[in-house]
Amino acid sequence: MDLKVFVEGVGEVIVEEGAQLKDVAKKAFGNNYRKYLGAKIRNEVFNLNKQADNHMYIKFLDITDIDGYRIYTRTISAVYIMACKELFPERVVRIEHFLGEGLYVEFEDDYSVSFKDIEKIEEKMKEIIDKDLSITRQKVPKAEAIELFKKYNYKDKIRLFNSLDREQVHIYTIGDHIDTYHGYLAPSTGYVEQFKLNYYYPGVLILFPSPKSNNKLPQFKELKKLSKVFKEASDWADILDLAYVGSLNEKILNGEIGEVIRIAEALHEKKIAKIADSICEDDDIHLILIAGPSSSGKTTFSKRLGVQLKVNGKRPVSISVDDYFVDREKTPLNEDGTYDFESIDAIDLDKLNEDLITLLEGGEVELPKFNFITGKRERSGKVIRVDKDHPIILEGIHSLNPKMTSRIPEKNKYKIYISALTQLNIDAHNRIPTTDTRLIRRIVRDIKFRGNDALRTLDMWAGVRRGEEKYIFPFQEEADIMFDSALVYELAVLKKHIKPLLEEIDSNSVHYGEAKKLLKFLQYFRDIENEDIIPPNSILREFIGKTYFDIH
Repeated sequence: MDLKVFVEGVGEVIVEEGAQLKDVAKKAFGNNYRKYLGAKIRNEVFNLNKQADNHMYIKFLDITDIDGYRIYTRTISAVYIMACKELFPERVVRIEHFLGEGLYVEFEDDYSVSFKDIEKIEEKMKEIIDKDLSITRQKVPKAEAIELFKKYNYKDKIRLFNSLDREQVHIYTIGDHIDTYHGYLAPSTGYVEQFKLNYYYPGVLILFPSPKSNNKLPQFKELKKLSKVFKEASDWADILDLAYVGSLNEKILNGEIGEVIRIAEALHEKKIAKIADSICEDDDIHLILIAGPSSSGKTTFSKRLGVQLKVNGKRPVSISVDDYFVDREKTPLNEDGTYDFESIDAIDLDKLNEDLITLLEGGEVELPKFNFITGKRERSGKVIRVDKDHPIILEGIHSLNPKMTSRIPEKNKYKIYISALTQLNIDAHNRIPTTDTRLIRRIVRDIKFRGNDALRTLDMWAGVRRGEEKYIFPFQEEADIMFDSALVYELAVLKKHIKPLLEEIDSNSVHYGEAKKLLKFLQYFRDIENEDIIPPNSILREFIGKTYFDIH
């Protein structure tokens, strides 16, 4: 019996009973079928090995879709891992993080990658892709998976599985190689033909098309400062044996998590104190600029930096960029006619720079107050004057954009970039995207302090991410220093806060797939039940509450 399915953008497609989604794609798109990496059905993402049902409505996902991009990322990572396993069986690959549009990977145990190694790996990857090896996914008993991974010496996966409260897990088979991946892969290795390896000692950058690269390989732009921060976080995690979720779960189960929390928080405090010391050592610094993406913890960081500056004899003054918004009718518009509040031109830069100059020259300024209800800037009645002991702290998404404080000499500025650069991975082959950590933070905070449920936050998130890509990330290397606000234990705390919020999102919502993905991901974490051991000045308190800073 034939099946009738409906493909978005194509229409009705007839396939044989028992056909898989990859067969539907071949029928619908002809020779271009490998452009499509997964599919969305009733707002849920599936791999292309799923069987088609009669009257099924299918949206196929290519690399321009975030879910399609994730599938490409996992699949090219799997091909890289397989190539390395064949060439260097004694080494373990670690999938680290993105640097710009390149995925940085390295070997564990201080193995560095030579230029000749890269040539061999790239050739082996092309060979694996040319063979178009089938990729299959199956559920097996946890005990069976553990025995399989003992043969591969995948200690991180064994520790993870041993710490999981479930009896079955999914494994992937590619040729004679077996592995686990959080999320779906393409149906075969031939789907990821486009890639390039860049030498980036001691590891490698895997370059492949991104959602915005028009199916072309992107040009790599080196991010020296960001790379250094990632390296510091990774080294610290290795020293404490907290590079992977399995080791964190062990600490929770063994009652050792209190010590982990104390060390993580002490590290933050030490770094913030060091930044304050650096500022105070330079008499020319009068303006401290703090920028970072959404839910990076900028507000708490600013407060804690202020405390450390006071310890050093300074009396910092904070100015809110939000109070310098132009009147609503002067706000730039998006293409769809809505207000673009993320644009730097939504700020009255002339007034901001005028006030900053007046303050730096010793004059008096009455700070404005923006009324978000009327959309107008008003007088606040708050008059301030500063001297050399009153550094000005200016926090906002545009703070590192030179245009923001264009009239202030560079020697008078100290620029800080803050983000949650998650140092914890699920295991060596499965990274935790920093974006997911920030999204989880924001959902929890928004329901507690902003009156927004999870759906509202998810509705806004795509726009927030576009704003970050356009207005924040291009200027991150302008920073004098970068601060990693991630806490190695935080997802084990946030899990119980966000889980009921995500479970409320049903299959009728366009965000159902994202909610389900986050729920599946959080299943890897054991809960930290006792939140009393988290100090009240922790950046995490900005999101879960009970901070002693007046920030909400």
